[in-house]
Amino acid sequence: MADVQKTYAQVIGAVLVLVGIIGFFNNPLLGLFGVNVAQDLLHIIGGAVIVSQAGKTTNKMLGIIGVVVALLGFLPGTDALLASVFGINLATSVLHLVIGIASLGVAYGVKE
Repeated sequence: MADVQKTYAQVIGAVLVLVGIIGFFNNPLLGLFGVNVAQDLLHIIGGAVIVSQAGKTTNKMLGIIGVVVALLGFLPGTDALLASVFGINLATSVLHLVIGIASLGVAYGVKE
């Protein structure tokens, strides 16, 4: 089952790189998700790191980071900061939460 951990991380990482690239040309992404150049670069770099380090630990970290960033996106004050620095909107925060929870589910739910 270690292959599930690695495959999940590689797919998420590749999608993040793709989202980062598309974000340069399409904002909001899919007409819904707020992005900007800073977030695009973060997605490209983070996605590349995730692909290269794919595994259970990567999924745990992705899950923790996703949930924390999502929760910060829901808090008054920090939501405005995230919006101004990274272009994050409510839809993006919800997506971060879903990806964070899914990543933690894979990390802790799939036996190696």
